[in-house]
Amino acid sequence: MRLGGKMRLLILLLIAVGLSVLSYRGIGEEGRFSVGQIEQGLDLKGGVDIVYEADRETVTDEEMTAAISLLQGRLDWNGWTEAEVAREGDKRIRVQIPGVENAEEAIQQIGQTAQLSFMDGSGNVLLTGDMVKMAEKQVGAVSEHSPSMPYVAIAFNEEGTKRFAEATQNNLNKIIYIVMDEEVISAPVVQTAITNGQAVITGQFTAEEAAELAALIRAGSLPFDLKVMQMENVGARLGADALSTGVFAGIVGIALVLVFMVFKYKLLGFAADWALIIYICLELIFLSMFHVTLTLPGIAGLVLSAGMAVDANIVIFERIKEELVTGKTLRVAVKNGFKRAFPAILDGNVTTLIAAAVLFFLGSGTIKGFATTLMIGIVISMFTALVITRLLVNSMIRAGIHNPKYYGLRLK
Repeated sequence: MRLGGKMRLLILLLIAVGLSVLSYRGIGEEGRFSVGQIEQGLDLKGGVDIVYEADRETVTDEEMTAAISLLQGRLDWNGWTEAEVAREGDKRIRVQIPGVENAEEAIQQIGQTAQLSFMDGSGNVLLTGDMVKMAEKQVGAVSEHSPSMPYVAIAFNEEGTKRFAEATQNNLNKIIYIVMDEEVISAPVVQTAITNGQAVITGQFTAEEAAELAALIRAGSLPFDLKVMQMENVGARLGADALSTGVFAGIVGIALVLVFMVFKYKLLGFAADWALIIYICLELIFLSMFHVTLTLPGIAGLVLSAGMAVDANIVIFERIKEELVTGKTLRVAVKNGFKRAFPAILDGNVTTLIAAAVLFFLGSGTIKGFATTLMIGIVISMFTALVITRLLVNSMIRAGIHNPKYYGLRLK
């Protein structure tokens, strides 16, 4: 029995050490999954901040959505996947690109009006984006016997109707390529000649993919330009100072928590600290693995979720102490303590997770960064509190540590 408990503790120790090494050094020369591979936001890494405004008095929500999709697509195309695009007010769009030093170069690459064209297999332009009157996602059956599915509906203006009719008549059973900025965004096959100026693009689309394609097509027919209203470089030194300060504050806060837990809950607190170290390593690995952009508020989300991980352990330990006071054996007290604490921990974490999800889907910029790290942290903290901590405490009991005073019980 004791040997089995000690073996478990040894395995958990090796896991903690292994995760620590992985989160610090990573795998391979590139250090994959390490803390050094975590992408940093504008406030930590520096970069450029650009504000665009539509060059027209009134702009619809659909047109602004299309413009945002256009800019985001160009950012992704240039490899700036950590960049953020968000609407501000009625006509403005803010673009933030971490790690870029030349704002003028960035503007040249992403700020021009989209060029949409419909081409045949030989590369001949059949019609252009300014002839598209409408493009939107719809859901339904496109033929009598087909199932309901998402698709993109397109309508052309008068000139576009004539040219599209000629294009479809001359390219029956052939592909017409829809090209945006020299990149093919869709390649539908012409199944019949279309003379009424209305067409549908079908395929194995999800609702999100159909909406994105429709937005890209609308972007190619935007009737306005985007003017640069403001641009500024955010210095890397400012970002470095913010990062070092945030990391230092996080380390101090977590260190104080580790000391408090051991002082207050003895061996249980030591188990909580052990689980907390595993939690921190797992969160850093997940941030690197999923390419989450870390911002200064994101660091706050990390520290907050670490506090919630410890808070869950405190709820569990208090329930264990209550069981011990009533005279339960240590093994029974631990079992009942985790069982009684589970509903409160679940409810508390789910409500926080809901709030974080709302911030993620309705917020933008650094608010999203905070929400992302908080959501990841909540999920991992529940795992470490309910699984890792339980394994550690039970392993200590199996290893022969049975004195209740080591588990925080004060005997009078």
